[in-house]
Amino acid sequence: MSEIEELTQAIREFADKRDWGVFHTPKNLAMAITGEAGELAAEFQWLTPEEANTVSGTKLEEIKLEIADVAIYLLRMCDILDVDISAAIKAKLQINEKRFPAIK
Repeated sequence: MSEIEELTQAIREFADKRDWGVFHTPKNLAMAITGEAGELAAEFQWLTPEEANTVSGTKLEEIKLEIADVAIYLLRMCDILDVDISAAIKAKLQINEKRFPAIK
């Protein structure tokens, strides 16, 4: 079992133990991802580019937690929709290779 599969299973079990399945519809999960992505963006709001490129300490820990929230909801959505995220990413990278040719 891959690490992604293990994480997905752990997230599924966490949700199942709380009877959250009824709330974890694709629409609700998409909205949750959007909300968490906003919270992630808020961590960078008002930082200069230099500050954003060198976050550390407490700020970095807060950013990590927001990244985790986005990832948790994304993996949950993939689980609900039976999407293999690794395959989806690989397919999208192939599309992007054609859309955005390398310049180096």
